[in-house]
Amino acid sequence: MSDPDQLLVGIATMVEAEQTNQMSLTVVVGGAVITGRLAPQAAWKQRVSEVLETSDRLRPFSSVFGAEGPAEPADEAKHPTHLHFHLARILQGSTGIPETGGMYRVAIKDVTAWSVGDFRYSDQ
Repeated sequence: MSDPDQLLVGIATMVEAEQTNQMSLTVVVGGAVITGRLAPQAAWKQRVSEVLETSDRLRPFSSVFGAEGPAEPADEAKHPTHLHFHLARILQGSTGIPETGGMYRVAIKDVTAWSVGDFRYSDQ
């Protein structure tokens, strides 16, 4: 989408304001279907930093996501430009990748379709 969907901006704004991670959402971005729960940006960045910190090879990158990392523009706080998913999966057929859920950051302007709630799938 060239203009961000204002309903999605409203959802992202509420997730940020309420500091909640209970909103489940499924989006289509570049043909990929991503389903999971939204997280406030600060919580998402903290979790990514923690995961990177546990890796010998990737530890130096954890600072990019930590408190000392680059600040988001002031407009981002008022009008989020990205959705921050945690416990998210990319759906491919009847499988979710990764099985344990991942951390994805999606530009709202790139979302071409979406639905409230996450999709469940099974191997049966």
